[in-house]
Amino acid sequence: MARFIFRSIVSTMITVLLVSVALYFLLEVGSGDITIKILGIESTQEQRASYRAQLGLDAPVWQRYLDWLIGNDWRAERQVGHDLVTVDNPQTGEAEWWADVDGTLTRWRLVEGELRALVRQPDGAAVEQEANVIWETDEQGREQFWGVDIQNNAVKWVRGEGAEVWVRTKAGFRKEGDGPQQYIPLRKGLLRGDAGQSLQYGRPVSVTLIPRVRNTLVLAGTAFVVVMPLALLFGIIAGINEGKLSDRFISVTSLAATATPEFVTGIFLILIFGIWLRWFPAVAIFTSPDAIFANPSLLALPVLTLTAVELGYVIRMTRASMVEVMGSPYIRTAILKGMPYWRVVTKHAVRNALMAPITIIMLHVNWLIGGVVVVEAIFGYPGLGKYIYDAAIFGDFNAVEAAAILTVTIAVLTRIIGDLAYTFLNPRIRYA
Repeated sequence: MARFIFRSIVSTMITVLLVSVALYFLLEVGSGDITIKILGIESTQEQRASYRAQLGLDAPVWQRYLDWLIGNDWRAERQVGHDLVTVDNPQTGEAEWWADVDGTLTRWRLVEGELRALVRQPDGAAVEQEANVIWETDEQGREQFWGVDIQNNAVKWVRGEGAEVWVRTKAGFRKEGDGPQQYIPLRKGLLRGDAGQSLQYGRPVSVTLIPRVRNTLVLAGTAFVVVMPLALLFGIIAGINEGKLSDRFISVTSLAATATPEFVTGIFLILIFGIWLRWFPAVAIFTSPDAIFANPSLLALPVLTLTAVELGYVIRMTRASMVEVMGSPYIRTAILKGMPYWRVVTKHAVRNALMAPITIIMLHVNWLIGGVVVVEAIFGYPGLGKYIYDAAIFGDFNAVEAAAILTVTIAVLTRIIGDLAYTFLNPRIRYA
């Protein structure tokens, strides 16, 4: 068992790595120029080039992938000449990058050709003062200085050659002078829990992704708790009543519900229960991050939609497995010997009949987590599926990568859990 778990963990890491490589390069080829989506189609080539440099998109794709995976602070430290550390901002709670200059956390900015130092205080505030730095001379005879700016980048300033850059503000984009000539957007890398900045929201991916994951886990978990017991129950009832009215009714009804697309079922439920009867909210409007806990009725229609779609798959598989087991010689022998019918069903048939459905159940956990895009889009539910959809449309590759790796990891882990579940359902199965 230990060897099996070890091999599964190793294969999981290899799978996740290969998926990340393939997905990253597919996004690189297929997403186009992300700066157009950020700045707009009326932006100039100068604006796009400036913003592309600020995002680090002027670096080779292989280097950006490694930066995304293992981070680039170690590489930037060689340029800056100081240790680079992260400290939480007391107002936003988000991590900020600072240079540790002899125990003093420092950032810099160029003002009218002169460097100014921003020194972090114990209360989190930054005090600006004259920068006592030494400009180095490069191979071309220019004076340059590497430091950390206020946008969490390691940057290179060239004395007397401040670049004109376009900066994103709350009011839009503004042109500024005295800009750096080179940028290294700082990140620790996914392996250290930092997936970089979301290009769509301008905030760390972890900050924007985690609330969406929580919302989807609540939705998927609720749907799972509702769907799976019902599906197994109805599948067993249909299986032990093969050919009878109850079997035909359960099979036809569940198959019809499963064959109906999610958007049709969702709209149908919105019209009846959300608009006509007004029993539940027609859309999942979140007025606060904890809206689903304050108003659980927001989950009603999305869960009903997922239940209708998912129920038929597991019912049909459970029914088929139950019919096969009930026709087995040992079941017939137990009944002929006079063993109570329901004891035969519950003690012998059900346990063996669950071997096949357990695979379907584990596969549908993956679908519930990562494949609820349509349901979340219909009801405006701010979950992981809608997050991936919006990020993919925008071309936010950092967000798409992080979310995709998360769903792949869940998919592989649920497969391992499904394999381990076999050993409890059938003691004869052992993993070397």
